Amino acid sequence: MNIDFDKQGGLVPAIIQDSVTSKVLMLGYMNSESFELTKESKRVTFYSRSKKRLWIKGEESGNFLELVDMKLDCDRDSLLIQVNPVGPVCHTGTDTCWSEQNLASYGFLSTLEKTIDSRWEEESSKSYINSLKNKGLNKIAQKVGEEAVEVVIEAKDDNMDLFLNESADLLFHLLVLFRAKKVKLEQVVEILNQRHVKS
Repeated sequence: MNIDFDKQGGLVPAIIQDSVTSKVLMLGYMNSESFELTKESKRVTFYSRSKKRLWIKGEESGNFLELVDMKLDCDRDSLLIQVNPVGPVCHTGTDTCWSEQNLASYGFLSTLEKTIDSRWEEESSKSYINSLKNKGLNKIAQKVGEEAVEVVIEAKDDNMDLFLNESADLLFHLLVLFRAKKVKLEQVVEILNQRHVKS
């Protein structure tokens, strides 16, 4: 990796990102020595501008950043470092240096999951989700089964629009079933991730 350390006086910014959640955790700086130590030890080491020395993240707290991958930007003067964090990253005790929780996000599916949670809790005759809740777990599970059968039927035909719409219905009702069972999408994704690692 041909890093241009000279451009910024011997230091390059290192953006630290969780390898699983993709959440940006912190920003640090590296010189050539800390970069090499990070590669060798597989624990992220910075150059501390305030302490004027090399600094292994977690050397005092035990909250290390285990190296997963490093990428160099197009100008060769900043790094994106993907890690598995051991404990909170910020010295204040928060998950990130921006006081955010380090939770996985699955884009719109996470938004939809939150909407389902919200509608599940409210009592409204206009809420389809609330009406499913009131019909009980068996009805919700039955609805998932019906949607799954419709996906299979449409998969055998040539109407892509119908196939996609039935697939969306299936995914939606599966998320409602997750809520009924008090399961989070993240738990299912973690199982898939574990299987991927093993394969």
